[in-house]
Amino acid sequence: MQPVLETRNLSKSFYGIAAVTDVSISIQPGQILGLIGQNGAGKSTLMNLIGGVIQPDSGGMFLYGKPYQPANPAAANRHRIAFIHQELNLFTNMTIAENIFIQGFPTIRYGPFRFVDWAIVKEKTRAVLDEVGLKLSPDTVVDRISPGERQLVEIARALFMDAALIIFDEPTTSLTARETENLFTLMRRLREGGKSIIYISHILKDILHLADSVAIMRDGALVTQEEASAFDINRMISLMVGRTIDNLYPPRTSGPTTTPLMVLDGVSAAGLVENVSFTLHEGEVLGLFGLMGAGRTELARIIFGLDSLEQGHIEINGKRLARQNARDSIRSQLAFVTENRREEGLLMNINISDNTALVNLPHYGRSLLGSIDSGRMISDTQAIVNALQLKSGDIRVQTVKALSGGNQQKVVMAKWLLTQPRVFILDEPTRGIDVGAKYEIYSIIDQLAASGSGVLFISSELEELTGMCDRILVMSRGEIFGEFSRGNYDEESILRAAFHQEEVPAELAHPVEVSTP
Repeated sequence: MQPVLETRNLSKSFYGIAAVTDVSISIQPGQILGLIGQNGAGKSTLMNLIGGVIQPDSGGMFLYGKPYQPANPAAANRHRIAFIHQELNLFTNMTIAENIFIQGFPTIRYGPFRFVDWAIVKEKTRAVLDEVGLKLSPDTVVDRISPGERQLVEIARALFMDAALIIFDEPTTSLTARETENLFTLMRRLREGGKSIIYISHILKDILHLADSVAIMRDGALVTQEEASAFDINRMISLMVGRTIDNLYPPRTSGPTTTPLMVLDGVSAAGLVENVSFTLHEGEVLGLFGLMGAGRTELARIIFGLDSLEQGHIEINGKRLARQNARDSIRSQLAFVTENRREEGLLMNINISDNTALVNLPHYGRSLLGSIDSGRMISDTQAIVNALQLKSGDIRVQTVKALSGGNQQKVVMAKWLLTQPRVFILDEPTRGIDVGAKYEIYSIIDQLAASGSGVLFISSELEELTGMCDRILVMSRGEIFGEFSRGNYDEESILRAAFHQEEVPAELAHPVEVSTP
């Protein structure tokens, strides 16, 4: 059978660093190909080559046996290749129908004038929404729907353009467990209908669950492509990292003291959080678990001063925060690594050094005129990125958008480490990064605690909280409904607290978010 897509010895370099080297893969009609590898392995670069985002330095691509050289993403779309990115490419201020037809609207003529034929637009939009099982009006504005529903709109758009090959890049990172299962059901249905799918994910059990074939990349090269039945999780990990990983979590090298670093007393904000009280101690890693919508991120934003505190108070280092804003939080030695690193944590088109120095920039001012001591700034940022073992080119030149997800997260961590904070709030710090990069982030968390900092670790992955935290608090509906200490962790009890009920729903007894690579 002739492959839908085949790459032959495909190569691409950036800033003199090889991102993809001599990669040859193929995908058959009606097949799901799982693509895995560490951050920086070359997966995204390979997909951007296939999607026409960038051009190869050498090698070739073939679509149904014919040379395929897309000059841009529009050309890839014309060849029936759709790319559904981790950060969804929808215009949130537009309707679903407008997003579906964004590349061209049908028109109708009235005399010398042509107008959009909205009847056809809505009729065809309803048809593709029905195909993906989305019961929404075509007139619904995208910013009013959930991440899972937005994902389905992207898939509907791919079906509207009659895509033969659909590339999914980490599609489940913002989905609930139920939305994830719905997505997997739809992907299987697409496969049965003859569509080919490339599925990129760091959740290895999902790859084994879905894929017919698995391709593994390491350091820009293809390690192997084999039938999924040839793998188990241990083999996948060893091929990804080039060695076996005996422990997914580094051993904790210290424990918490009784000295309070951050105290919340009755923190409330209408509709977001209610009467939240807890203490974070020196040297403690305190986990915050809950389902999507539980209020975890909202609480973090209130603590850092991004959203208003209506009742209660917060103390940092024994001092009550008098005003709630980010600048005062930074002065109080508080750091906040946000959930969305691309939109909230980094300036993607700016170099690594400037991103790293961003929060601490006033420290490098030399005069009232605002000149910056760039030599000292570059020296300090180079030292911190070296300490975090960042893999990059010249930090004065390379932009953060050219880094892998794991290395981007290291830049976010470095940015805050330069301010020498006592309290770290980490919101989903390992989301969308591979098992090796996760271990490095966990090691940084352990080092922070060992140095006397306190870490509030927010995560949807229960296993990583039980692996790293001294205590776990469980949120539900904006309130704290459970507290568990290390040595007494029980997954079922924690999930019951998260659901705020006696029994965990059967389909979520082993939730998708709790992955075990």
